[in-house]
Amino acid sequence: MHNRNRVKEILNRESSGGQVLVQGWVKTKRSSGSVLFLQISDGSTLKDLQIVVEPSLPGYEIVENINTGCSVSIIGELVPSEGKGQKYEVKANELTLLGASDPDTYVLQKKRHTLEFLRENGHLRPRTNTFGAMARIRNTTGFAIHQFFQQKGFQHIQTPMITGSDAEGAGAMFRVTTLDPCQEGERDNAVDYSQDFFGKPTFLTVSGQLEAEIFASALSDVYTFGPTFRAENSNTTRHLAEFWMVEPEVAFCDLGGLAELAEEFLKYVFAQVLESCPEDMEFFNQWYDKTAISTLEAIIASDFERLTYSEAVEILLKSQETFEFPVKWGLDLQSEHERYITEQVVQRPVVVTDYPREIKAFYMRLNDDSKTVAAMDVLVPRIGEIIGGSQREERYDILVNRLKESGLDEANYWWYLDLRRFGSVPHSGFGLGFERTVQFITGMQNIRDVIPFPRTPKNAEF
Repeated sequence: MHNRNRVKEILNRESSGGQVLVQGWVKTKRSSGSVLFLQISDGSTLKDLQIVVEPSLPGYEIVENINTGCSVSIIGELVPSEGKGQKYEVKANELTLLGASDPDTYVLQKKRHTLEFLRENGHLRPRTNTFGAMARIRNTTGFAIHQFFQQKGFQHIQTPMITGSDAEGAGAMFRVTTLDPCQEGERDNAVDYSQDFFGKPTFLTVSGQLEAEIFASALSDVYTFGPTFRAENSNTTRHLAEFWMVEPEVAFCDLGGLAELAEEFLKYVFAQVLESCPEDMEFFNQWYDKTAISTLEAIIASDFERLTYSEAVEILLKSQETFEFPVKWGLDLQSEHERYITEQVVQRPVVVTDYPREIKAFYMRLNDDSKTVAAMDVLVPRIGEIIGGSQREERYDILVNRLKESGLDEANYWWYLDLRRFGSVPHSGFGLGFERTVQFITGMQNIRDVIPFPRTPKNAEF
């Protein structure tokens, strides 16, 4: 019984020689005289491995049935390659066809396919260079996130996907119910939720933050990393109905400490991706965004600027730029404003703090001026906001008032208020959209192309 040798491991060997077992999918098949050449990929690396099949091979006639897309198993000798651009090739001693592929109906041909076409064939797109590279970078990014927090002593907490509370007050939540809407009526006031599975209205979570705060109130430093959901009917290149969020929650930490953590975190993750995925990053740099690598390198090397929201508004008003969205104190900053500040004014990442209380969530700590809250957004070139966070309101009375201001029912947050009644401490946390981060790293224009199975309005096919 042979152990399978991954293509990446083979190509990284210091010398040729010895027998290898290669299993993967045929990218291309070509012949030169009587010799057949197969390009094999197993997904471990962007590069293919060339297999040389000579007519003297026992069972050579099987090559008639080998086409692009089929799966094969090869045992052969690893030898230096005479071809350009490849270090080694494998001279086949045994060739087995594992799974056939009909060349007339296999949709991935030897040409560049549009990203739109590949979305329609989501079950096959991981076999392309783009989506193989995307998956490996996504994997490395996720691993780096865990590494960062684990090395800092954080505990990874799994927060629930089904919840009875809305962390954001956004309202755009997917309802979870076992009731038949045809029988119960479609309007909330016609539905008896006491008869539902959980005995109350429940939803798919928009954030693990509130639950993470529970554990931060006991374990000090925790983080969540899991799927979150938004029922917004946004059919854009920036929105998904299901996406992943990274949310650290840190006890005994103020907004300044949180900003330092966010800066260190981004630099660490970006550095890990550049170090671990050089070929994949070079691919995206070549085909999708020629600044992909240089942008990450610049962020790693830079000190993040600190600006208050009021200072940012003043910069925008003085700029004389014509923006699509108005600039006014009290209005939220839009992507165009954020990008102008990072790209044109500061020319490096910026942490904007102290936003107006009216445009931020109830749980953000009220500043002494009573007009702003201790919130922060980390802005980067190309996309604007990549991290949003805040110091949390740890004072019971003020939190009660903020809930009332936000029109939220205090009774639904009794346990959240309890955390402020029993050993409350200053604490802070942020959220980072995982897909938006992978999109930023790769330079991909559409967020649907950086998640394996995009969930968008009218789309849950694969």
